[in-house]
Amino acid sequence: MSEENIILYELKGKVATIVLNRPAAAHSFNLDLMKKLYTKLVEAEEDERVKCILLKSIGNRMFSAGIDIKSKSLDGNKEYFEEMKVYGRSITQKMLIMKKPIIVQVQGTAIGFGMELIMASDLRIFANRPKKEMFFRMPEIAISIYPQTGATILPLLAFGLSYAKNILFTADEFGLGDLKKFNFPTRIFPLDKLDIETKKFVRTFSKRMDSFMFLIKSSLNIMNTKYIERWFDLEDECGKIAYDKKTVKELDEFIKTLYSKYP
Repeated sequence: MSEENIILYELKGKVATIVLNRPAAAHSFNLDLMKKLYTKLVEAEEDERVKCILLKSIGNRMFSAGIDIKSKSLDGNKEYFEEMKVYGRSITQKMLIMKKPIIVQVQGTAIGFGMELIMASDLRIFANRPKKEMFFRMPEIAISIYPQTGATILPLLAFGLSYAKNILFTADEFGLGDLKKFNFPTRIFPLDKLDIETKKFVRTFSKRMDSFMFLIKSSLNIMNTKYIERWFDLEDECGKIAYDKKTVKELDEFIKTLYSKYP
């Protein structure tokens, strides 16, 4: 597949549809896909014709396997992965703060950054599938990667402190049943009807007044923006020293400075 086609974009009516199209790599994110997704989010945000955005991926097995760490060595490609972090943060922060609502259609498993995209969306439409067919996971701690690009912020916003700790510390798999306990799904449809029912939902949603939609999301954003932006900064600051060999005393001192810097 041409790298030019790893993301698809279509404007129909007032809905911009962004489609992850890297199925051979389980829609995992390399730097090119990161850049293209960010570009398309900005394009949709700035297009006067667009009222809302639908985010989805091709196929039924995977929504997204997250960051593509198999194609490149972490040790040998430090600058590459640093740029990935920058774009990853830019994407999730843009999704949270932009005025246009984002609806995500989830038909399969989402891991790491893939799950972050779901949490960063405003409304979430899921296929009704059992955990053995569709699961979610934040695996960073289990694979010795410090959670960044919003990985500590988004679970807190989506689920609260207790469950955020649960999924980040354990790296356990969780399913649709777990998400339902938090009223996380906006709608749930059978897999074979997911596409058509999502289109119906988005069509109805896009008929609502622009000003209502934009102002509701923006007012909620303004209430939280100063915290969200600082949380991203805090996450990045922790990520910068997470791999350093520090004593417990040195970490204590560092954490004390964080408490004073982020009151």
